[in-house]
Amino acid sequence: MIAIVDYRAGNLTSVRLAFEAIGAEAAPTSDPAAIRAADRIVFPGVGAAGSAMRNLAQLGLAPVLRERVAAGVPFLGICLGTQILLERSEEDGGTPCLGLLRGEARRFVPRTRADKIPEMGWNQARFERPHPLLAGIPDGADFYFVHSYYPAPADPADAVCTTEYAGVRFASMVGRGSLAATQFHPEKSGRAGLRLLENFARWDGR
Repeated sequence: MIAIVDYRAGNLTSVRLAFEAIGAEAAPTSDPAAIRAADRIVFPGVGAAGSAMRNLAQLGLAPVLRERVAAGVPFLGICLGTQILLERSEEDGGTPCLGLLRGEARRFVPRTRADKIPEMGWNQARFERPHPLLAGIPDGADFYFVHSYYPAPADPADAVCTTEYAGVRFASMVGRGSLAATQFHPEKSGRAGLRLLENFARWDGR
């Protein structure tokens, strides 16, 4: 079973339906016991870092997520679910986050009127290193983004893919051990996104 973390925010239905489309069993849950029992965990995200972290605290989920990542359970963060895996976010005046990866989420600073914030639409992901979740996906594939903040991991080796927007080359996918996370939305990214989710549904975290 794939547990989709329900922390009172996020694109839960679209993520569940995307897994259904590839024949994988996935269900939203905010039950710590169900998350502990899951074979894989997906942490989707839409919204703001401050409210997301408050909801995680109220639901008692932050220590559970840290525990499962430490245990090597395959874990996929999506969009805001990627940013709050880092140590902090610039959002909401500065928000302490889960600290599962060193680094922070930074806000785009537009250079010209052409730099619309949030970034909303399709953009390329350039592969920086091989990863099991990218199997069968061509380097430079287009994925769908909606975000005003971007991941800036402290260790460049944690960047699996990079993307350019508003004069910034940022980590659009990060990964370390059994933890992987995408700034883009695979559930909204057509064939390439579904292939990534299919790879995740088979991934053993190594």
